[in-house]
Amino acid sequence: MVLLVIFSYFMLIAGAVVLFAFPGIRMRVFGALSSTLATTSRGLASTFTSGSVTATKSGNALRTSFTQGIGFLRSNPRLTAAALLLVIIPPSLALMARGPAVFSFDNDNYRPDRQISVLLEGEQLVPPPALPPEVFTTREVVLARPNIVFANRNWAQLDPDFTQRLLRVMKIMKERYGYEMVLLEGFRSAERQAKLAALGSSVTQAGAYMSYHQYGLAADCAFMQDNKIVISELDPWAMHGYELYGQVAESVGLRWGGTWKMRDLGHVELARKGVLGTPPAI
Repeated sequence: MVLLVIFSYFMLIAGAVVLFAFPGIRMRVFGALSSTLATTSRGLASTFTSGSVTATKSGNALRTSFTQGIGFLRSNPRLTAAALLLVIIPPSLALMARGPAVFSFDNDNYRPDRQISVLLEGEQLVPPPALPPEVFTTREVVLARPNIVFANRNWAQLDPDFTQRLLRVMKIMKERYGYEMVLLEGFRSAERQAKLAALGSSVTQAGAYMSYHQYGLAADCAFMQDNKIVISELDPWAMHGYELYGQVAESVGLRWGGTWKMRDLGHVELARKGVLGTPPAI
């Protein structure tokens, strides 16, 4: 849709520039339009005959105008360059102003999957015990996530369906691949989301109620190794874990932030229709 609008704008500007920069073409076009309107007002029989003559004349006029236009372009290179800039710059600025698409807010992505539902209806997993606060205040964690100290890690505030899917992911990661995972942040208030957004696009580009965190449908996770949280993307072991994490998360119907343009490797969410943009019901 955006590309269609930009293309329409491009064609409109291009036509305006041509009519403005080339008087010969402008006169020919207006003359042809006037002749066509005058011709259509006559009777059907006479219109056919006159129209043929007019069409022939218009064709000759357009060919003459085209030849004159080429000559004008060759003799006025500066004006031609300026006209091209007027055509190219506005659409280019519009494309750049769009910015990177960080989040996909397409709420229609959520579709119940029977196979996943059967899997989740089996064993009801229980959240792990809370880790001591000092685990989240190590130098690596603070450098990677400066605001994580104030994050909410209360599993009870997450959506039950999302909780079971995330716990299933953590279980598979540990039993199948040997990666122990920890919840960094679950539910996030609208106030905290707004504060994070105010820190800049490098933190988040989602404002209040535009993140599934506000609805208990998203979580940020990391790995535990030797009783320490590992977040660094420079660690090959952690990067391999993130790839596996994304695959497992998607296999249980979650969306992984590692596929976004501004990647959020630890983020997973459960997209639902008609959720984003409205305050959650109390």
